[in-house]
Amino acid sequence: QVQVVESGGGAVQAGGSLRLSCQISGLVFTDYGVGWYRQAPGKKREAVSCFDWGVSGQPRYAGFVKGRFTISKDNAMRTLYLQMNNLTPEDTALYYCVAEYGVFGSTLCARPPPVSGKSYWGQGTQVTVSS
Repeated sequence: QVQVVESGGGAVQAGGSLRLSCQISGLVFTDYGVGWYRQAPGKKREAVSCFDWGVSGQPRYAGFVKGRFTISKDNAMRTLYLQMNNLTPEDTALYYCVAEYGVFGSTLCARPPPVSGKSYWGQGTQVTVSS
């Protein structure tokens, strides 16, 4: 059974930092492109950052990240991270971790993959940034 579990969200003031984690079990971690999406109230789900499938791969970032966020992963621990610095109220959202079989980060971040036998979503972790 595949499990995707996010953690690390919370409430911070503008300019603060948070580190999100996503533990993925039940699949071969390096066979999957992995990444982060977010959804703010009343808005569509949007990509934040994604990694290619494989051992390493190039990270991809949405334009609004502007050097503030860093995605990383620990293949041995099957864990994906998102270090977020210099947070603004516009970053307030529910942040989701997603894994999709055999895709590059550019594909994963181009559109939210549907829930299927080849893609998996977590339940999300809330990030709230106050001004």
